Amino acid sequence: MLKIIYTTTMLIPMILLLKPKTLYTTTTSYSFMIALMSLSLLEPNLNMNLYLDHTSAPLLTLSYWLLPMTILANQHSMAKEPMQRQRTFLTMLTLLQLFISLTFMANNLTLMYIMFEATLIPTLIIITRWGQQTERLTAGTYFMLYTLTTSMPLLTAILFINNTTNTPTFFMQLMQSANPKTELMLWIACLGAFLAKMPIYGLHLWLPKAHVEAPIAGSMILAAILLKLGGYGMIRMTQILPTMKTDLFLPLIILALWGATLANLTCLQQTDLKSLIAYSSISHMGLVIAAIMIQTQWSLSGAMSLMIAHGFTSSALFCLANTTYERTKTRIMILTRGFHNILPMLTTWWLLINLMNIATPPSMNFTGELLIASSLFNWCPTTIIMFGLSMLITASYSLHMFLSTQTGTPLLNTTTQPTHSREHLLMTLHTIPLILISLKPELVM
Repeated sequence: MLKIIYTTTMLIPMILLLKPKTLYTTTTSYSFMIALMSLSLLEPNLNMNLYLDHTSAPLLTLSYWLLPMTILANQHSMAKEPMQRQRTFLTMLTLLQLFISLTFMANNLTLMYIMFEATLIPTLIIITRWGQQTERLTAGTYFMLYTLTTSMPLLTAILFINNTTNTPTFFMQLMQSANPKTELMLWIACLGAFLAKMPIYGLHLWLPKAHVEAPIAGSMILAAILLKLGGYGMIRMTQILPTMKTDLFLPLIILALWGATLANLTCLQQTDLKSLIAYSSISHMGLVIAAIMIQTQWSLSGAMSLMIAHGFTSSALFCLANTTYERTKTRIMILTRGFHNILPMLTTWWLLINLMNIATPPSMNFTGELLIASSLFNWCPTTIIMFGLSMLITASYSLHMFLSTQTGTPLLNTTTQPTHSREHLLMTLHTIPLILISLKPELVM
C-alpha cells in the first residue's frame, strides 16, 4: 500500500518539472500505471500502519481509476490556459487523490478525520479557481460552510471517543456503552458530518451549486469519490459506536427515502444539464443512506455496489455533458437538441449510460438497487411505495434528459467539432469497468 502512496506523491514533482510538450501524455500514462497497480488492492491484505478491507478497497481502486480520467477530460479546456495554471491544476488533482487514498487507508478515527477534512482544500481551490462562472465563489462558500459546520461536532465526538478509550480508536473496535444520552449525542455528531457530505436531502444545497460551477474534473471527483467518503464514514462509524435501538435511525431512513423522491422530482424541472445530473446524485445517495442505516448484510452489500456503480455512471454523465458543452457553449438542454444527427456515436454513449443510470439489468446499478429494495422491503413493506415512486421518476427524467439533448432538430447553427478519440476512450474507460464488475460483483460487496 505504501508503494502506491509513494508513487502518487511523486506525481507532484513530476508535474512541476516536466516539459510543457510532454506534460499531459506523461502524467496521464503515469497515473494509468498507478491505477493498474491499485487493482491488486481489490484483494486486500492487512498492513500494520495502513488498513484496507473489503469496504475501503473497492472505493480506493475507484478513486485511482478516476485520476487519469479527470486529466483526460480536462485536457481540451485546459489547453488555452497558461502553463503555470495547468501545472497547478494537475498538482491539485494529485493532492486531492493523495488525501482521498489516505482517508480510505486510515486505520484509526483521528487520521481518517484529518484526511477527510483535508480533501476540502484542493476541492475548494479547483471549484473557485477553475469554475465556469462568477457564481463559483458562492458555490465554494456553500461547500466550505456546510462541510465545516458539520465537521466540528465530529471532531468533538472523535476526541471524546479517543479520551474514553485512552488510545486512537481503531476500526473494528467497538466502543464501550456510555449512558443513553451520550450515545445519542455521539451518533448524531458522527453521522451529521457524513450525511452532509453524502448529502442527505436538507443538507444538499451545496452540491448542485458546486457541480454547476466546477470544471469537469471537479464534477467528476465530486460525484464519483467525495460523495462516497460520506458513505464510507457512515459504514465505519456503525462499526465503532455502541449499538443503538432502531428508533434513532427511523427518521433518518424516512428522510433519506423521502429526500430521494423529492430530489428526483426536482430533476424533472431542471433546465441545466449539470444541475440535473447533480440532483440525480442526491437521489441515488438517499437510497445508499437508507441502506447503510438498516445495517443488514444485504443492505450494506447493496450500498457498496450502488456507490461504486454510481461513481462510474455519474462521472460518465458529467463527461458527456462536458463534451456537449464544449461544442455548444451552453448547458441548457433545450438548446442542445438534435445531436443524434450530428454525432451519432455520442448518442450511443448517452443511451448506454442513461440505461445504466436507470439501473437496467444486468448492470451493477441494478444489483445494488435490487439488494437495497429487498432489504428495505424486509425492514418495512411500506417503503416499497417510496422506492417504486423514486424508480419511476428516475426512469422519467433519464429518458427526458436523453430525448431533449439527442432528438429533434438542432437549434444551433454553428459548426460542430466531430468527437475525438480522447472522448471515446474516456467513455470506454467508464463503461468497461462497470460491465466487468457486473460479471463479478463479489469484488465490491
